[in-house]
Amino acid sequence: MNVVNAPVDAANVRGGRYAGLTLIALCLAVLVAQVDTAVVNLAVRPIGASFHAGVAAMQWIIDSYNLVYAVLLLTGGLLADLYGRRLVFMAGALVFTLASLVCAFAPSVAILIAGRVGAGLGAALIIPSSLAIIRVVWQGPAARGRALGIWAACNGLAFVIGPTLGGLLINRFGWPSVFLVVVPLAVAALILAPIAIPESRDPAGRHFDAPAQLLGMVTLGGIAFAAIESHGSTVLALAALALAAIALVFFIRVEAARGRSALVPLDIFGIREFRAAAVATTGMTFGMYGVLFLLPLTWQSAGRLDPTQAGLALIPMALVFVIVSPLSGAMVHKFGAPATTSGGVAIIGLGLLLIAASVHQPGLLATEIGLALTGLGMGFATGPLMGVAVGAVAASRSGTASSLINVARMAGATIGVASLGSVFALAGAGPGGLRAAMVLGGSIQIACALYAWTAKPKQR
Repeated sequence: MNVVNAPVDAANVRGGRYAGLTLIALCLAVLVAQVDTAVVNLAVRPIGASFHAGVAAMQWIIDSYNLVYAVLLLTGGLLADLYGRRLVFMAGALVFTLASLVCAFAPSVAILIAGRVGAGLGAALIIPSSLAIIRVVWQGPAARGRALGIWAACNGLAFVIGPTLGGLLINRFGWPSVFLVVVPLAVAALILAPIAIPESRDPAGRHFDAPAQLLGMVTLGGIAFAAIESHGSTVLALAALALAAIALVFFIRVEAARGRSALVPLDIFGIREFRAAAVATTGMTFGMYGVLFLLPLTWQSAGRLDPTQAGLALIPMALVFVIVSPLSGAMVHKFGAPATTSGGVAIIGLGLLLIAASVHQPGLLATEIGLALTGLGMGFATGPLMGVAVGAVAASRSGTASSLINVARMAGATIGVASLGSVFALAGAGPGGLRAAMVLGGSIQIACALYAWTAKPKQR
């Protein structure tokens, strides 16, 4: 195995004949993780009926995946840097494949939930390592921007095909098929990886750092668990948030003492570009996941749309995201990363404000335009934000940077759903609650976009 401790190991791929296969392998793995998430949501009720499972068990079919993914993100990035980014990528794809098979053939709901835990582990290995591989293989900003635009488009593609595919599979073949559908994609990624992806790692005096790992897991797990319980047990949610806050304080103290050998070297947050990307990413997902949660809920509660119609009404947003994402690299080349990323997040914010202004309109045209704006902003911002984050650090830290920017995505989504959901409820739910939540979400996104713009590098 050709493994070296510097990014030059990617020379045989960068600009060469295997670059396309490398990107295909990475995109297949991202589709595996994202399509799985999109289709499993539709299968929860049939699964519950099949196993005569209660609401709590059905909730954990979804939440076990999200919780494990959140808890192990930092670990996945560190393992990629320490032991090999291709190795960890392949391990994640293999774990995800086996876990999907466990879910499909589970004889009980408990084993199915265990399979979902395994899938969360696989995703926590796949996503950070795939971003780190892009950082190592495509060293030039323009080429990396194109690759990240296509990589980001796969996230949007999952939103487009996931619900439709899931509904068709469940109706025709039953709920196990939603777990089996990702297996060929994961196997294809596994086959392509050793052929097309160069191995790279950079331990650079780092180690597993068990205390920081544990504290990081408690911090991220506490945030994720608080979001899970925010609409069930407020006391449990607040307790989880308090535990996460305490763990975060100790995590920072431990990492400050470790210096550059830390799991998360704190000096990474001193890099202006990385800090701006993290704030903008948090703001981006804060509003986006809030609207994806609240808008269909409001439509269905008011009797305007049924679940199928609500899903179809969200497709234009996802389609715009898919169409625009591959063009984001060219936008960065023409206008620069700060303008593209902060402008994209601001456009999402404007989309949410338009949705807020249209809540009492009889038709959905203005709302659909608002959703199209959110898709446009996501398409402009997602890939470039990932590129800024991993490009702001040395290639040796690409796994860590990839993990942290995904932590920002997860934190924004988690806090957004919880806080905007609370605002929605406090404002009386219905159209009034939706308006209050969208105004808050859009305003925070625009504020984050302004911060990212002001944090751009100074001209010399």
